[in-house]
Parts: sequence; structure tokens; C-alpha cells
Amino acid sequence: MSRIGKVPVSIPPGVTVSVGEGNVVTVKGPKGELSHAVRPEIEVSVEGAAVNVARASDLPLHRAMHGLSRSLIANMVTGVTEGFKKELEVNGVGYRAAKDGRRLVMNLGYSHQVIVEETDGIAIDVPAPNKIVVNGIDKQAVGQFAADIRRKRPPEPYLGKGIKYASEVIRRKEGKTTK
Repeated sequence: MSRIGKVPVSIPPGVTVSVGEGNVVTVKGPKGELSHAVRPEIEVSVEGAAVNVARASDLPLHRAMHGLSRSLIANMVTGVTEGFKKELEVNGVGYRAAKDGRRLVMNLGYSHQVIVEETDGIAIDVPAPNKIVVNGIDKQAVGQFAADIRRKRPPEPYLGKGIKYASEVIRRKEGKTTK
């Protein structure tokens, strides 16, 4: 039995969870609404203030989907109540970020500015010229958007210049030596 899958997901006050046709789980809360189609082999049931996830058999696919489905539902509940955020840092001389309406404008050492548009469900905040915060209710969308921003100028190992996650540690390399 999956250790993660057998733990029920508690539903906080102000959040409603419903299972619709086609095994579509919909979670509504104060920050918004999320839905996810769970595989038909996985049975999702709402009992009181908890969501229980069960699997049809012990096949490897069913065992794999059991814990995954429970984690996705738990992330949806967390997203509509608290939301998710990823923090990025911009390091380098002359590297900076600024917010212009719904656009993120970054100077990253290129001959042009790099501009990224906000998407639906994603909010960008720039509290400082070298800090970017990506907020949203969908954990996967927030992580993907932050990864797309980081991909514009990944950190390099010699000087550490580029965009990195706030919790990321860049392994530095030693430069050339002369004999």
C-alpha cells in the first residue's frame, strides 16, 4: 500500500471538493478553482472533511498513480487556500528586473531587453531589482513559469552570473591558471 496514497487529504474550511463525471476532481477555495482528471483506475471519494484515494489493484501502474493522485489533490487544496510561490535572484553587473504593467522586463547582458508576459493564474512581483517572485495557485504552472524565466539566462559556474532560484546553490569552478 502506498504510504502517501493512503493518507487522507484534509479539507480546510472554505474549500469545497467535488468529484464529477469522468473522475474529474474540482477544488474551489478563496484563491480560485482548480480541476484535474484522475485516471479511471483510481477511486476518489469525499467523506466529510477529507478526501480519500484508493486504487483498483496492486498492478505497478495503479500503485504508481495512487500516491501521485493523492499528492496532486493535496497540492490543489493547498493552492486554493495558500497558493504557491517561487523566488528567483538575478546576479550580475548590470543585470536587473523591473515590472511594467503585466510584463517583466529584464536586462540580462544581451544587446536587448528580455520581456516576459504574465499569463492567466500567474502573478509576477519584483520587490527589488535583483529579485523576482512568481505567485499562483497551480504548483505545476508556477514552477514551469519560474523555470522559463530562469532559462532566459541560467547561472554560469565561473562568475555566478545569471538567474537562479533563491534556494539554489551554484557550484563555482576555478578559472584558468598560469604556469
